[in-house]
Amino acid sequence: MKLGSLKEGGRDGTLIVVSRDLKRAVKATGIAATLQAALDDWSNVAPRLNALSGELNANKAENAFALDMAALAAPLPRAYEFVDGSAYLPHVERVRRARGAEVPESFYVDPLMYQATSAGFLGPRDAVVVPSEDYGIDLEAEVIVVTDDVPMAATPEQAAGHIQLIGLVNDVSLRGLIPAELAKGFGFLQSKPRSALSPVLVTPDELGDAWRGEKLHLPMRTWLNGQWFGEAECGVDMQFSFAQLIAHAAKTRPLTAGSIVGSGTIANQDTSKGASCLAEQRTVETLRDGKPGTPFLKFGDTLRIDITDEGGASIFGAIEQAITALT
Repeated sequence: MKLGSLKEGGRDGTLIVVSRDLKRAVKATGIAATLQAALDDWSNVAPRLNALSGELNANKAENAFALDMAALAAPLPRAYEFVDGSAYLPHVERVRRARGAEVPESFYVDPLMYQATSAGFLGPRDAVVVPSEDYGIDLEAEVIVVTDDVPMAATPEQAAGHIQLIGLVNDVSLRGLIPAELAKGFGFLQSKPRSALSPVLVTPDELGDAWRGEKLHLPMRTWLNGQWFGEAECGVDMQFSFAQLIAHAAKTRPLTAGSIVGSGTIANQDTSKGASCLAEQRTVETLRDGKPGTPFLKFGDTLRIDITDEGGASIFGAIEQAITALT
């Protein structure tokens, strides 16, 4: 099934079930008011939502309506937790090599991860609002999973069973602010504003064979100002599966239902696949040409992030955003 949230009903939105073709939806009235409420009681609520999804896709759901992407909030307008990994080693290796640094051996066996912004997510059509272009505005196209309650010290094998929903995120980064923050030795804060989630989150069974080994095996397609930017393969060069990432996050604490775990920027060894963030492209250019040629995002720029099935149909709906100045 596919789930989304309308921009109505309060800060956590109103839960809707969305048709497989992303054209119609129905409110989950009487089942769960919000997606967080559904995740809090997932084992009981999910079968009822799935039944409603079956009715909707069979054109039998009462009160179904045409889906308006602009009316959607993020599926989880706010989450208890968002931890973001960096599971694609080509990205880490290039960025470090560009500045003459080695990749520590631990990076190949122990995931990189940080505590990201979860108090609010942008909707899939909401603008990215930034005070200044000088901050180095960047997109990061990633895959995310949403968990139910994960116990502390869960193994990767156990963690796999706690993945309930899958989606996309534009993990916005302000590259100009990152170096000074990391130099303090205490992680990201100002350099990580709110991110945007895909229009819908989907259950693993919606992905068929494209979901295996707790990885998504489809290309991540990105466009900037209507021009192709990249289509890195999500299932290639992913050093750590989502099960491993969840187990890493839960090593010393449980994860609450509704926790979001990110893959990090999708990146392949094969640079002909393009990139999923500007920092990656700029690094490739620096290694090749001695300097970057691609600028960071400017006010008025637009971006699009999407993953399609083998027939070319969008699975999660596209994230489409404009970059806007704070006024």
